[in-house]
Amino acid sequence: MTTPSPSGPATPIRVLLADDQDMVRTGFRFFLDAQPDITVVAEAADGEEAVALARRVRPDVCLLDIRMPRLDGLEATRLLAGPDVRDPLRVVVVTTFDLDEYVYGALRGGACGFLLKDSGPTLLAEAVRAAAAGDSLVSPSVTVRLLQHLTAPRTPAAPRAAALAAALTEPLTDRELDVVRLVALGRTNAEIAAELYVSLSTVKTHLSSVQLKLGARNRVEIAAWAWQHGHARPRP
Repeated sequence: MTTPSPSGPATPIRVLLADDQDMVRTGFRFFLDAQPDITVVAEAADGEEAVALARRVRPDVCLLDIRMPRLDGLEATRLLAGPDVRDPLRVVVVTTFDLDEYVYGALRGGACGFLLKDSGPTLLAEAVRAAAAGDSLVSPSVTVRLLQHLTAPRTPAAPRAAALAAALTEPLTDRELDVVRLVALGRTNAEIAAELYVSLSTVKTHLSSVQLKLGARNRVEIAAWAWQHGHARPRP
């Protein structure tokens, strides 16, 4: 006789899909609902509907397109996950358009991930899981370009990166620098833990310490600091 686990099965990650194309939503829903740990709980065809639904349903992760009628995905992201939102949701922007201004707008608006629609279904599921776990994922095709551009001399992020450097009053440890380097190379927390042979909780502890020392608001700012100060080079 088998004794059931007292904790039962894990609760699936609840996802909201927002895209003005029915075929895209159908394809995303078909794939995500096929995952044992993910379920789609709401769909929206425009930005205003997405914001209203997300506030009512409170999904674990919102997948938002950028170009939508009535309210675009960047503004919807700001309303759901921006710095002024009291109880922000986890938003991943999924778009066809690999444009720098969209990437910057999404991340500055509070998105925890940016994914191109042609990245494939596997990466889509990984982005959902990363967001639900409090991590972030950016399409590999834009990660390095984004972080390099964020620290270019005339970008809007450059003054912020400089301010972080000025605010650093306590040096980072060697292990913290290892973590920072991997963040700058686009690794998730789980990938960092595996590469450094440490636990996931240890990675999170190091990241919390780094954020405190740098005064950084998120891992994107940590990565920008790393690129500006030469800590983002892959080890030979």
